[in-house]
Amino acid sequence: MQGRLSSPVAGRIQAFPVDDWQEEFSTAEKIGLELMEWTLDHEGLSANPFMSTSGRATIRELSARHGIHVPSVTGDCFMQAPFWKASGSVEADLQEEFLAVLAACRVLGVAAVVVPLVDDGAIETEEESRLLGFLTEVAAEFVGSGVRVLFESDLPPVDLARFIDRLDPEFFGVNYDIGNSASLGFDPTEEISAYGDRIGNVHVKDRSRGGTTVPLGEGDADFESVFRALGAVGYEGNYVLQTARASDGDHVAAVVRYSTMVAEWIDRHGA
Repeated sequence: MQGRLSSPVAGRIQAFPVDDWQEEFSTAEKIGLELMEWTLDHEGLSANPFMSTSGRATIRELSARHGIHVPSVTGDCFMQAPFWKASGSVEADLQEEFLAVLAACRVLGVAAVVVPLVDDGAIETEEESRLLGFLTEVAAEFVGSGVRVLFESDLPPVDLARFIDRLDPEFFGVNYDIGNSASLGFDPTEEISAYGDRIGNVHVKDRSRGGTTVPLGEGDADFESVFRALGAVGYEGNYVLQTARASDGDHVAAVVRYSTMVAEWIDRHGA
């Protein structure tokens, strides 16, 4: 539920499709998708159906009717308003929002919340300590709930491995974003060798090095190496399309095309 099956929201490549979110369930069913990852933006967070009892009831009904599972959430809201960079009452309010998202996930049976530590959410040393301090406390409440926090990070492989090794694997893991890693010039084999056993979700996109998202196969992502490395570590999680929008406006056809490409990579490398 990232808007990729409908027209872009305010020209953004990814945003919660406020006007079309219910229709995306039926569209996903028609093209053979079985899951979708929900997106939470900070703007309008409280009005997002994910965050209300009635909204969650509608999500359950649509999921059952169309056979579409929602196993994960992209917490773009945390990147847009990171509590680990705030202070005072603002920090407290943002932390409460974070806890509310986790609670909503538990109610809906959503297994993973992706927390982007990139762009406005990227962490420095002091911010890392504040983030980990808070989340360690949170883990005591949510371990065993079926919900995990998966960090998407711009840290180099060794540093990210060191970071995630400090945290309880039952509650914390890694969201691997293929395109972001390509943009940063990281070696996927080195990355996945360093922390592959902690990867709980994969975002599929392509980016040019130092650049923005482009159609799959037109950027610098080494998909063959990525899927080969994921297969080697026995990754069995989900693949979520965070791909480029269609230049011709046919966004559904683009998703179908990208899904086929990903299925072929998975089949070829056993990922």
